[in-house]
Amino acid sequence: MAKKAIMILAGGGGHTGYARILAEALHGRAELSFLAPDDDQISRRRLEPFGPVRTLTKPRHPTTQTWRFTFRLAKAFYQSLGLVTGDLDVVVSTGSNFCVPPALVAWMRGVPLVNLESRVRFTKPSRTAALLQHFAEVTALQWDEQSRILKGTVFGPLLPKPTIAPWNGGYVLITGGTYGYRELFDAASESSLREVVLQTGNMDNRRYAERHPDWRVISFTERFDELLAGAEVVVSPPGGTPIEAVVYGKPVVIVRYPKWTKAAGLEDTRIFAEKLNAPLLLDLMPSALEAAIEEAKRRKPPNLRDGTGQLVKAILSLGENKIN
Repeated sequence: MAKKAIMILAGGGGHTGYARILAEALHGRAELSFLAPDDDQISRRRLEPFGPVRTLTKPRHPTTQTWRFTFRLAKAFYQSLGLVTGDLDVVVSTGSNFCVPPALVAWMRGVPLVNLESRVRFTKPSRTAALLQHFAEVTALQWDEQSRILKGTVFGPLLPKPTIAPWNGGYVLITGGTYGYRELFDAASESSLREVVLQTGNMDNRRYAERHPDWRVISFTERFDELLAGAEVVVSPPGGTPIEAVVYGKPVVIVRYPKWTKAAGLEDTRIFAEKLNAPLLLDLMPSALEAAIEEAKRRKPPNLRDGTGQLVKAILSLGENKIN
């Protein structure tokens, strides 16, 4: 029997993290291809080992103006018409506005759609998941609480597989994700922390490197797993990094990021921190950061049930009666 042709839509950051988890589980069992944002080389490099990666305009970034978003959304729909073909067996949306145009084109062409909700949504659904649930064969939920805000099936959180053995390098890993988190970095810079690895994303990080020559200050790395495996504590906004840290058995401090309220509000962030048995840092003062790190060291990371296997089974079961 021929392997199914599955396209995974990877919107960058944590959404690409979901795509990578699914790609690892589906590798060898399906013919995989990917769509990623055209300005996101990291996503492309993370997914290329599993199949061809083509690119598409991402309609909205955090600072994209409304008029530009409208233009970019129309452009993405037009591009999707040539990239999402009817010979696919399944298309998987991993969330973010990036996935909406290709997902809807897939639906128009009779390709079964899988719609994944974010792991940091508890009180309100993401706009993408709320929209696509009306077109999807499967809406995959990662927590029981999400069944109250979306019509879907709870599979459990998607967990990455550790790639190396964890160890204690004695450093605190502080990360701000793709776009960085200046207030968090400033608090760390003013603190008494000495052994620090600081991952700043797209932000200019020279001021931190110059002020702390003993720190390791980086923008991005393709060997992030190694940093997680050696950390004593991981400090991060809610999302993929805290989950990855827990997989490596690392205590976590969850930092609220007010600028991400559209992605995770205060109550969502609080519930997420409870799921990971992690202190929630709301006050970005140096002393509060230090106290939260010490509190995290006293807590044990939870053992989470991995929902990846059951979701992969559901994905592979689709497409038998697809309309061509």
